[in-house]
Amino acid sequence: MIIGVDFDGTIVEDRYPDIGEEIPFATDTLKMLIKEHHRIILWTVREGKYLEDAVKWCRDRGVEFYAVNRDYPEETTDNNQYFSRKLKADLWIDDRNLGGLPDWGTIYRMVTRRKSWHDLIIEEVQSATLTPYERIHPKKKPWWKF
Repeated sequence: MIIGVDFDGTIVEDRYPDIGEEIPFATDTLKMLIKEHHRIILWTVREGKYLEDAVKWCRDRGVEFYAVNRDYPEETTDNNQYFSRKLKADLWIDDRNLGGLPDWGTIYRMVTRRKSWHDLIIEEVQSATLTPYERIHPKKKPWWKF
């Protein structure tokens, strides 16, 4: 999966142009997603020295992005006449999402299990109504209901 990730307010607290404190588990989660072969693209408004600082900050913590502010590492206006600031990603992780930024544990579950906010909320509600025995031994659905 190709995942676009914002920097300020998403990986770190928003202190632009400075770099804020890391949002808990952001870099650990990104490293896990990279290890699982997701292509993580840093997608930020930062440019020049501020962008270099953000990339270095992530690299120093073990996060190597597939690309930065582009669809693939080699992309330029010379080899892509349609080069634009519109990234072709399967998923976005950004503090400006509708509903805000969930914690990075929830983000990881959403990505790896391909679940939406709605799916996770429904699972939590259903889980809360189950007895401890039902949580351990869920009822199996008949084959025709899959």
